[in-house]
Amino acid sequence: MRAPIGRFDHATPAPDCLDDLTAPVAEAVRNWSGNIPAEQIVYVDTDPEWADTAVFVQHYGQELLEQSANCVVVAGKRAGETTLAACVVPSATRVDVNGVVRRQLGARKASFASTDVATGETGMEYGGITPIGLPGEWPVLVDPAVVDLPYVLVGSGRRRGKLLVPGKAFAELPNAVVLDGLGVA
Repeated sequence: MRAPIGRFDHATPAPDCLDDLTAPVAEAVRNWSGNIPAEQIVYVDTDPEWADTAVFVQHYGQELLEQSANCVVVAGKRAGETTLAACVVPSATRVDVNGVVRRQLGARKASFASTDVATGETGMEYGGITPIGLPGEWPVLVDPAVVDLPYVLVGSGRRRGKLLVPGKAFAELPNAVVLDGLGVA
């Protein structure tokens, strides 16, 4: 399966449009060191009104749901300590926060991080958070179905625009852990 670039009016290799990305995402692309070349990460310009997955696939095509992933920030708590992590799951699933995530983080309680925490800690916009460019110490929990896709449509760090990323690149992110059962129907 090829990247669905033809669906989008403006698609550019991410290293060629760093000014369109938030600072942490641009820095991650600039310093990319994975086995997959940074030029294979593509930025597509989209209307910020279509950032939410349901609206996005309604506009660009329902079949893109199968190639899309969501990145959400979770907070695991234990003995007064909070651990923030990112979870990347297929868009048609939800994150198993109280099971797989809680156990992986060794937390007593896990929940989605508040909008203020998620945006403040990532330097990204709510509705556009991406696993590329997250704080280096964060665990990045990835569902294997995401890694298995040839290309994955995910946030760009802003509500405007998306990134098309080879699925295998998610397993190469700093602190990435591929976890069975992370995304549940």
